[in-house]
Formats: sequence, structure tokens, C-alpha cells
Amino acid sequence: AALVVFGNNAPERIVVVLAWASVLGSTLQFLVQLPRVLQFLPGFQPVLDTASEHVRTVLRNFGPVFLSRGVVQISAYIDQIIASFLGPLAVSTLGYGQIISTLPVSLFGMSVSAAELPALSSAIGTPDEVAATLRNRMSSALRRIAFFVIPSAVAFLIIGDIVAAAVYLSGKFHYADAVYVWSVLGGSAVGLLASSLGRLYSSAFYALLDTRTPLRFAIVRVLLTTILGYVFALRLPAWLGLDPRWGVAGLTSSAGIAGWLEFALLRRALTDRIGRVRMPVAFLSKLWVIAVFAGVLAFLCKMALGTTHGRLLASVAIPVYGIVYFGGTALMGIKESRAVIDSLYRRLRLT
Repeated sequence: AALVVFGNNAPERIVVVLAWASVLGSTLQFLVQLPRVLQFLPGFQPVLDTASEHVRTVLRNFGPVFLSRGVVQISAYIDQIIASFLGPLAVSTLGYGQIISTLPVSLFGMSVSAAELPALSSAIGTPDEVAATLRNRMSSALRRIAFFVIPSAVAFLIIGDIVAAAVYLSGKFHYADAVYVWSVLGGSAVGLLASSLGRLYSSAFYALLDTRTPLRFAIVRVLLTTILGYVFALRLPAWLGLDPRWGVAGLTSSAGIAGWLEFALLRRALTDRIGRVRMPVAFLSKLWVIAVFAGVLAFLCKMALGTTHGRLLASVAIPVYGIVYFGGTALMGIKESRAVIDSLYRRLRLT
């Protein structure tokens, strides 16, 4: 609405207006939900009672959880700082790419982790029974995350230009800019799965009332992101004889490497606590193979069209990619795919 009303203003003015509009929109979103929530909390009176053990627990755990939960966003912020040494174009392009690349982590990694946390925290019984419950729930949740994140990573890598064009192509944003954003998305594909799965492992530690372990590994990730980001973005292009502008791809790929290290540390530490969480290699292999096959077909569609019209490419290649991936996984007996297709079918019948 703000863009429609103030769209004719100078670009510098529009940016400020949109920033405040997002603040207002977020406030309204909170206020709209508040009355409904209060209906389920009769007699609720918010008060900061520092004498309460529950309040002290929240305050004590806030810092560690804030850093470990927000490590993806913190890493992205560090990447933005390093990108500033490459120039304003690199900063803006990295921002475009990060908006897209963090979506799978938020939509699938964070959402599934948040949904599973109450169930993981409510596990009761002997230590062995609790461990078994956690393993079973995590195994199922990891499958759901991987089912959606793996095709996201492959799409970023193979048809990232089309994805960027579908989202941003308008005004002064042209297909050539989408190709530059593709380099950011391709780099982010390196650690997309690790970052998403790592959020669930962090939730498992929270369920075990351990906020310190994820914090330690998050700090390691941030430090490694900073070091590798500097090398990959500001030094590696010169060593390889590349234009410095391509350092943005080094930023996101180096952050992915740091994400894999964090995930490996989380998995090893949790295995020591509850035992190994099973995630069949055959399941992951099927997802990767089908996603790559779908990506190649979508890429061939792009080449066959022989155009740089981003919206046209997106209208053909992205549906092809989605249909082949969901159809292929369903034919391979992946239950997560059948659940999505059945849900979509029921919704279409209702309409």
C-alpha cells in the first residue's frame, strides 16, 4: 500500500517510507492477533516478576538462545559488512540473494523446529525412553525439512537466475541483475541444508534444557563465517584471476561451509546425549537425484526458449521443476511427497 501511495516519490524517500511501513505493518499484525490470543488466557496479567523462577529462567536463557537461533541472520549481517568492501552493488546484490536464500531456512527449518520443540520438551519417561522419543520425532522432522530444502538448494544452484527474475524482475531490475543474484544463490546452496537441519538439532538441545551447547557451536560458526568470508570474498577472486564483483558468491559459499561445521558439531554432541538420529541415506539420495534431474530439465527448458525474458522463463521452468520433483518423489514412494499432493488435491476438490 505504501509503495502504491508513495511510489512517485524520489527513491531515497521511498526507501524511508517503506521502512516505516514495514514497522507499522508488523505492529498491526501483532495487534490483530492479540485479542484472539487473550481469549485463551483469561485473567492474564503481564508482569516482570524477577523473583519468579520461570522469569529468571527465561532471562538467563534469552542471550544464548538469541545468538544460536539467530546465527543464520548474524552470519548474513557479517556477510553484508564484508560485501561493503566490494562496493554498493555487491551489498545490494547480496541483500537480494539473502532475502530469497533465507526463506527455505525460515519456512522449513525454523518452522518445523518451532513446531517440534513443544513435543520434544514434553517427552517423559526414563532417560532411555526420552532419548528414543527424541530420536523418533527428530527423524521424522529431519525428513520433512530435507524434502523441501534439498530442491530449494538445487533450484538456487541450477536455475537461480530464473528464481531471482521471478521475484525481482521489474522497474530497473533487469535479467542481467538476476544473473548476478544467481551467484549469491548458488553460493548459498552450499550450506542451505546444513543450516536448516541445524535449527532442529538446536531445538533438541533446548528440549533437554541445554542452551549452552548450541551457543558454543553458533560462536564457532560466526567466527568461521568471518574468517572464510574475508578470504573467499576479498582474496580468492584475485588468486583465481576473477573480477572482484564475484566475491559475493564466495561470501555465501563460505557461510555454507561454516554452517556444515556447526551442523556436524551439533549432530555429534546430540548423538552423545541421545544416540544416533537415523536419516536414511537412500532417502536423501533419492531427493538429491530427483531434484538435480528436475533442475536439469528446467535448465534445458530455459535454453530451449532462448530468451532473457525473466518472467517467461519463470512461468515455464519453475512449474516444470516443481512438477518433475513432486511427481518423481511420489513415484519413488516418498511419503512426504504423497502428503503434499494429497493435501493439494483435497484443497482443489473443496474449491
